[in-house]
Amino acid sequence: MRFLTLLFVPAIIGAQEPLTRIVDTTARPITLDEAVRLAQLNAPQAVQARGQMRTTSASVRSSLGAFMPNLNLSMGAGWSGGQGDRVNNQGDVISGGAWNYSNGLSMGMTLFDGGRTWYNLSSARATAEAAEVGEIQTRYNVALAVKQQYFAVLAARDQLAAAHTTLEQAEQQFRTAKARVEAGSAIISDTLRALIQIGNGQLAVLQAEHALRNSNAALTRTVAAPAPVTALPDTTIEWVDLTAANLDIDELSRRAPAVQTAQANLASARAGARASRSPYLPTLSLSFGRSGSGIDRQYGWGPDTTASGNPTYNYRTNLSFSASYPLFDRFNRERTAIAARVEQENAEVALRDAEFRARQEFVSYTGLLQTAEAQIRINEISVAAAEEDLRVQQLRYELGSSTLLDVLTSQTQLTNARSALIRARFDYRVAKAQLEALLAREL
Repeated sequence: MRFLTLLFVPAIIGAQEPLTRIVDTTARPITLDEAVRLAQLNAPQAVQARGQMRTTSASVRSSLGAFMPNLNLSMGAGWSGGQGDRVNNQGDVISGGAWNYSNGLSMGMTLFDGGRTWYNLSSARATAEAAEVGEIQTRYNVALAVKQQYFAVLAARDQLAAAHTTLEQAEQQFRTAKARVEAGSAIISDTLRALIQIGNGQLAVLQAEHALRNSNAALTRTVAAPAPVTALPDTTIEWVDLTAANLDIDELSRRAPAVQTAQANLASARAGARASRSPYLPTLSLSFGRSGSGIDRQYGWGPDTTASGNPTYNYRTNLSFSASYPLFDRFNRERTAIAARVEQENAEVALRDAEFRARQEFVSYTGLLQTAEAQIRINEISVAAAEEDLRVQQLRYELGSSTLLDVLTSQTQLTNARSALIRARFDYRVAKAQLEALLAREL
């Protein structure tokens, strides 16, 4: 049995040699601020939010333009031909074909449309305001996604360091067990248990390395970096003092970007509901036009008359007012008005739900933050206690007053305590980022 143990030892110990060579060292470390900046510049949702702002701004300009007259300028030239002589519009006798030129300027505007133009402008401005608030919310949501992935890289790196430490301790336990077995003070199963621990440690290192590489790849995608990136090593925690942050839940529930977006959507829906009533009022319009045509190639800027005294260009001017009122449009006005009122009611309900959701998320995130902080404090003590317990058990095992099973039990407790501490740090950082995204400000 001792021979079999010594036979398997080189294979198991040697299996760990390639582990350090598969770690990706090409990723460029970046700061959290740089990662957030890159993501807010390149993330698809951020690009879409900025595009929505441009679109809504153009809608506001278009709504303002509805108060201005539309202008149309036209110019043309035509040729007509035939056999024999003919008389043109000016009374001149023309042989064969001839060119005729024309130009025109027209203007038209709506004087009154039941207030639809004003309501459309109000709706466009509210939509633009919602887009601006939505862009702010998107930036913080993108920052939250980046921070979560950045913190995942830190957690994966901490887990890899813990796995290497566990593997080193397992190797030390194997050497101690092997020495005791050779001295006859321990049974051969101690070395077998130690070999199992080494194998488990090697597997944990492989899994942690894969998790780190995967987290780096996800971070690279999130920030849309052209080359692989990774997080800078950081073991510090930026604690948040909720009592000193002056966080009033009522005020924050109204200032949250999601609530402000819902408020702007409600304003837009109300303007749309008012605009839906405008078809019940008449529409007044004004139009003006001036046009000319003739044989002058310079479109009226040349000679005023021909050789026979006829004008080379004739002008016409028209000015008209019109009023219209649809007596019956097959109930389209009623359908539009009902749809607009329903949209307003939906916006009111959405605003109310957004306020309740903001309150709920505030309570949830602050609770997670406080719980994670307590877990970090407790787990730090647990890790220190587990390290001391493992040290004592290893010393007792070397002296022959303890069993390897006691040592492995202490090792498992230490591994669990380290994993819990890493998870608590990750949860605290994410909860802080979630609260910042909810409030749209840094804490």
